[in-house]
Amino acid sequence: MKEREIRHLIKIVEETGIAELEMKKWWGEKIRIVKNGALQRAIIPEIKPAEKIIKIPAEQPEKVKTTEPGKSYFVVTSPMVGTFYRAPAPGEAPFVSVGDAVKVGQTLCIIEAMKIMNEIEAEVNGTIAKVLVENAQPVEFNQPLFCIDESK
Repeated sequence: MKEREIRHLIKIVEETGIAELEMKKWWGEKIRIVKNGALQRAIIPEIKPAEKIIKIPAEQPEKVKTTEPGKSYFVVTSPMVGTFYRAPAPGEAPFVSVGDAVKVGQTLCIIEAMKIMNEIEAEVNGTIAKVLVENAQPVEFNQPLFCIDESK
């Protein structure tokens, strides 16, 4: 909005008995003038409806390799904060255990976040060398969950 237009709106508020004036342009620009002894001006951006918000995908955490003397593992980390579950339901067998062979895309565990069950899949072929989290324990973003030995 141009300064000339804003000054005109202020003059309208001063000359009339109104205490507040709000104007909105079709492209979303908005101005609100309030008279409280002294004039206050504020340009408030319009909040777009949710369907018009552009979502930028978050970067996926880079999976890292860790080494021990004589060993190199692919470390699967948690992509979110939540609760770690080894099995699809209470009382059922875990998705994977130490020594199990895994293939890319195979479900390793579930992380519950905000009542949504998120399956975490293997990103490499190999053998489960370590399970680093106990069942039903809370996990943090990027916390190591499994070590996969790719050499087997």
